Amino acid sequence: MRLRGLVALAAAAAFILAPAGAPSVAENPQLIATVGPGFSIRLTHPDGSVVTQVDPGVYDVVVRDVANEHNFHLFGQGVNEFTDVEALVNVTWTVTLANARYTFVCDPHSSAMRGQFVAGSPPPPPPPPPAPTVKRLTLTVGPTATISLTNAAGKRITSTKAGAYTITVRDRSKLHNAHLVGKGVNRKTTLAGTGTQTWKVKLSAGLLRFFSDRSPTKVKGSIKVVA
Repeated sequence: MRLRGLVALAAAAAFILAPAGAPSVAENPQLIATVGPGFSIRLTHPDGSVVTQVDPGVYDVVVRDVANEHNFHLFGQGVNEFTDVEALVNVTWTVTLANARYTFVCDPHSSAMRGQFVAGSPPPPPPPPPAPTVKRLTLTVGPTATISLTNAAGKRITSTKAGAYTITVRDRSKLHNAHLVGKGVNRKTTLAGTGTQTWKVKLSAGLLRFFSDRSPTKVKGSIKVVA
């Protein structure tokens, strides 16, 4: 009787500590990372929908790397996980996603094989820097024994700032040509030819000379390029 009483008491205690229907410990939500076959890389939910935004928290990233010329690299705030390029693997990473933006790429082909998503509501990324301003100049030779370098307003210049330039070259002489020489620049038209060309050059600080190869001591000019 004493033994039966102890068994009954233990059973009652177990019922009180773990009542029927008590939920088990929740598993981490999963994200499915796949690279390959071919030049494909993606991050999806288990139902196949593309991951664009998730709540911050702990996730299990199930990685399926099925291409031996690619890898899967996930990085962002607090996360930097990747597979080897030549390895074919199935691996699971447990990661903590903060309120931030995350990127995944194939490292050898990161310009084409890449994607992004956000966790939570991070602030928008800063705007890209403005494209560098490309200045315009015109280099004209002929039709007589003359050569000149002018700005966009058509005025002759004696100096200009270093930087990227588009130079419209107008060769109007079958006797002379236009030859431009400076630091890192050496461009010219042909002596017998005429016509219009466009040169894209980067001018560095120093002396920039322009002249005709037929008469370099007479048909000539120069300007200073300043930093």
